[in-house]
Amino acid sequence: MPKKELVVKNVTIFAAYILIVWGFYRILFKLPDNFEEVALKPIIWLIPIFFILKKEGLGLSSLGITLKNLFPAIYLSLGLGAIFAIEAVLLNFVKYNSFNFGASIGQSGLFLSLGISFATAVSEEVSFRGYIFNRLWWILKNEWAANLLTSFVWALVHIPVTIFVWKLSLSAAAVYLFLTTLFGIGSAFVFARTKNVFSSIFLHVLWEWPIILFR
Repeated sequence: MPKKELVVKNVTIFAAYILIVWGFYRILFKLPDNFEEVALKPIIWLIPIFFILKKEGLGLSSLGITLKNLFPAIYLSLGLGAIFAIEAVLLNFVKYNSFNFGASIGQSGLFLSLGISFATAVSEEVSFRGYIFNRLWWILKNEWAANLLTSFVWALVHIPVTIFVWKLSLSAAAVYLFLTTLFGIGSAFVFARTKNVFSSIFLHVLWEWPIILFR
């Protein structure tokens, strides 16, 4: 790792950048989900990370992008994935006050929704667990402090979509953000066990896919 001061500066700037830029995007624009998640989000979220890596003199492995512990990553994410898949269905009930599985399948299809879920998972998990959590863990020397701080920022970045896109009531938004925070904690937990961001990506897909299907 480079000097701690540089890492602290980079993490702070990147977290603020995501909160401000993506927050204003959510407030001002609403493009099709396919375009947002597959094309726009990787540009806004991931490209800055590669510039930061170059500045820090580190490689992709510092984001947990590695083949090490790949199978434990899969097993662990599948184990927790069943729990978070149920949570994802509850999230959609909070959003729509109903379970509507059939409509989404007819509209986008199983494989398309899976592809969108995977694209979202890559952008968000590399950014939050691979970069922010991993750096905070190194800075703070405390896994749970880094986990909770990362999950707090993770919840903050979801506030604009709850208010300006989904227009949830205050109580529904509070429940949604609480459940989203729980997922963030679980995702950082599996990353910490494997040091492999694919564990968080797999877990995110199992969480995200039901959100797309059951709406």
